[in-house]
Amino acid sequence: MARPKDQERRRDELVAAAGRAIRTRGLAGLRVRDVAEEAGLSAGSVSYYYPDLDDLLFELHRDAVDRFYWARARAAEAEDDPARRLVRLVDAGLPADDGDQLSRVLYEMHVHAARSPEHAVLMTALWDREVSLYSAALAHGRDTGAFQLRSPAADIAANAVALEDAYGLHLAGRNTSLSADRVRALVLGYLAAETGRDLGQ
Repeated sequence: MARPKDQERRRDELVAAAGRAIRTRGLAGLRVRDVAEEAGLSAGSVSYYYPDLDDLLFELHRDAVDRFYWARARAAEAEDDPARRLVRLVDAGLPADDGDQLSRVLYEMHVHAARSPEHAVLMTALWDREVSLYSAALAHGRDTGAFQLRSPAADIAANAVALEDAYGLHLAGRNTSLSADRVRALVLGYLAAETGRDLGQ
């Protein structure tokens, strides 16, 4: 019988393999065999740890939400200057490129949330946490006099996250009418207009 630490490590490996499988194949029609190929294991080995593929996908979604949020939180905490903090939040929130595995997994899982209450809970939790990051950064800038907010911080924050999600989806989908630089400038332009502060986009 495998030891608990070995089982935990193998589960982590399978979650990572599922992410790679989604990046290359997409979520629609994903099979246990696809995850097994990415992991270099048999389908039976995958099923031993995750008898139901949906359980593996839920673990992948939860892991992706946590990794994405904490990367953004650390990026924001690394900057004391309110304007630079907003820029860091934007940079951490947009896909690095159309091959960004973490963003691809989140987009695929968020679509899946329309058919799964459990995944919808994770999607909602990520939204709330991202909005809270922006709200805190905006309130900090307002309170220190660095920003002159035109709208409530919570509204600006929600719009910023929605812009990132929408533009990010187009980048992940390889929309040739948009580039990563153009998307970054558009989101920062919105925040500059709402804060009254040049963000150097």
